Amino acid sequence: MRAATCRRYGPPESMTVETIKRPRPKANEVLVKVHTSSVTSGDVRLRAFTGAGIFWIPIRLMFGLLRPRNPVPGMEFSGRVEAVGKHVTRFRAGDPVFGMRIGGANAEYVTIPESGAVAIKPESMSFEDAAATPFGALSALEFLRDIARVRPGERVLIYGASGAVGVFAVQLAKLFGAEVTGVCSSANVSLVKSLSADVVIDYTTTDFVKGAARYDLILDTVGGTSFPKCQNALSADGRHVFLVQDGPALLHALWTHMRPGKRSVTGFSGGQSRDDLRYISGLMDNGSIRAVIDRSFDLSEIAAAHCYVQTGRKRGAVTIRVEAASASTNHRAAADIRKIPHTSDRLTAPSTPNDRL
Repeated sequence: MRAATCRRYGPPESMTVETIKRPRPKANEVLVKVHTSSVTSGDVRLRAFTGAGIFWIPIRLMFGLLRPRNPVPGMEFSGRVEAVGKHVTRFRAGDPVFGMRIGGANAEYVTIPESGAVAIKPESMSFEDAAATPFGALSALEFLRDIARVRPGERVLIYGASGAVGVFAVQLAKLFGAEVTGVCSSANVSLVKSLSADVVIDYTTTDFVKGAARYDLILDTVGGTSFPKCQNALSADGRHVFLVQDGPALLHALWTHMRPGKRSVTGFSGGQSRDDLRYISGLMDNGSIRAVIDRSFDLSEIAAAHCYVQTGRKRGAVTIRVEAASASTNHRAAADIRKIPHTSDRLTAPSTPNDRL
C-alpha cells in the first residue's frame, strides 16, 4: 500500500511517500481502507520534535528515542471497513467509519482496535468532514467537560477559536449553555461568528486582558497566553485552562491548586474514547456542531501539507485525500513546499493564536 512515512525527526522535507506492506488486523482489530486522513498540529510537532522542553525524554521514549517508532504518521481517518478480526462484533466489511489513533492514518489502510476511537460514519457526514473531526472535537470535549468542567451560564473565552480544537470548543461550549467569547485573527472573525460565538475579539487589534469583561473560564487552545497576565480577566473563582503545557503553566497549576481563588489548570486529552466519538458523531449528524476544513492535499503532497500546518495560519482542519490520491509522489510535493513559507520547527505551539493544537 502507499503510505506517508517519516523515518527521522526533522523538517517537512523528511516526509516522503512509500509503498509498504499492508497491515493485517489482529483478532480484535478492524482494517479500514482510508478515504481521507488529515495533518494536525500534533502530527507536525511529533514530526519536528525539537522543542518538547521538560517532556522531551518521556515523549521520545514513548514515540521513539532516535527515530519515530511508527514511521507512518497521521491521527484522523475516515473510510470503509475492509476486513475485521475474528473477535470483532461491532463492525463488518463495507461499513463507513471514522476515527482516531496515534499514528498510521496517513496511508491507504489503517488498523484500529474495535474498542478504540472508531465509529460508524453517519450518512449525513462526508468522508472529508468525518476525517476533520476527531482530533479537534475529542480534545475540545475532554477539556471543556472533564478538565474545565464548564457549567451552563458560565462566561467562557476560547483563545485560538479558529483552530482545529478552537472551532469545536466554541460550538461545544455554546451547546453546554455557556456564554462564549472567541479570540482569533481578523481574517477569521466571520468564521468564529458563524460558529455561534456570542462575542468575537480580534487579537490583532484588541487585548482581551485589558477589557472590562471577566471570564469564569479561559481555554487557551494554542499556548498563546499566560496565567499571570490573564488573572485580571478571570472571575474570582475563574479557571485558566491550557491545552499546551510548558514549565511555567505546570508550576502555576501546582501553586494555584493549593489555594482558593483563581486557578491555572493543565491536562492531557486522551482523545481516543469510543463513547465520546459516538457522542460527537451524534452531534454532527443532527447538525449541532460542524467541521471546518481549511485546505485539502493529496497524499503525495504530505510534505507540503505539513509545511502549511507548520505556518500556524490554518483554520480548522487540513485534510489528506488518500483514496483518490494522485499516483505521483514526491515531485509535486517538493514543488509545493517551495511555495509555502517555513516557520521554525518546534514542539511547543506557535506564538500566534490562529490554531493549532
